[in-house]
Amino acid sequence: MEERKDAEHFLGLIKKSRKGKFKLYIGMSAGVGKTYRMLQEAHMLLHSRVDIKIGYIETHNRKETHALLDGIPLIPRRKLFYKGKELEELDVQAVINIHPEIVIIDELAHSNIEGSVNAKRWQDIIDILDAGISVISAVNIQHIESLHDEIKNITGVDVQERIPDSVLGLADEVVNIDLTAEELINRLKDGKIYDAAKIEMALANFFNSDHILQLRELALKEVASQVQRKVETEVIHHKYMKKEQFLACVSSNEKTATIVIRKTARLANYYNSKWFVLYVQTPKESVSKIALDKQRHLINNFKLATELGAEIIKVNHSKIATAIIEQCEAKQITTVCIGKPHLGLIKIIWATNTFNKLLTKLSNEKIDLIILS
Repeated sequence: MEERKDAEHFLGLIKKSRKGKFKLYIGMSAGVGKTYRMLQEAHMLLHSRVDIKIGYIETHNRKETHALLDGIPLIPRRKLFYKGKELEELDVQAVINIHPEIVIIDELAHSNIEGSVNAKRWQDIIDILDAGISVISAVNIQHIESLHDEIKNITGVDVQERIPDSVLGLADEVVNIDLTAEELINRLKDGKIYDAAKIEMALANFFNSDHILQLRELALKEVASQVQRKVETEVIHHKYMKKEQFLACVSSNEKTATIVIRKTARLANYYNSKWFVLYVQTPKESVSKIALDKQRHLINNFKLATELGAEIIKVNHSKIATAIIEQCEAKQITTVCIGKPHLGLIKIIWATNTFNKLLTKLSNEKIDLIILS
């Protein structure tokens, strides 16, 4: 009954807008049942005479999931040759031409084959939504860009296929598919997720009990923050309510800058806030003096920040603290985020006056300071 109400609610959203609506199922890992739930919903909508079709689905040969394909209209995939092999991709143009009311498109984080119109499937989905077709899709928590470092710390796995957090922000509905660690591990051991040859390796990596608990917590938090975002965008706020704006201050230190960018993106996403990335180019890091590898790292981090929804601010200034204060005033910043200082004792003592000046100014303006480690 709850699942039926959920499907009917999504259908109601569709009827309110000409642009397609986007529903996203999120899971803590493979095998929790995202694809199964999408297909269940498809059958419910078909029963209600809704025009729903499958654009792309990946059952991974799981019997229970594969059985649900029966009776759901399928849009043929696009076939193409790559490195001597015939491969299949989502046929975006066919979906747009056929124009169902709703289309199911699995594997949101998938990278398209070289030569495709879009590099990523999430870009295909945006094109389909813009064409007025609603989409139901699914993704695992480890594919969210701003969580990359946390996922790597938890599992030791460097996930390559990732989606910008802004894609989650497009979703009209975000649904968490939740299982306990014990249930998920039992599904794995019963051969319901991977072939027998992969089970032992999976148990040592993503399906380690401790890893599952941490991934489950991340998934629950992510869905909760998306619900909060929707509430804040749909509820009219009091005109005197403070609007959060974040400023991430980065240097040419690649690792620290990446951490600051990803963690500030998480905060901004949680508060549904605008955020900026500030790089202050001091005389010693002028174009003629900064090392080429540092320039490359800066460009890559600017690109990452842009993908995560930030506005980049690059200023030339001899005094970093002064530049930060000026940008706080110009952009009406409420929270400044900086990296944990990697300084020796002598440098800390030398920088004390500068840091104190920054703290005093931020305190007077009631601007919060967060040091991210």
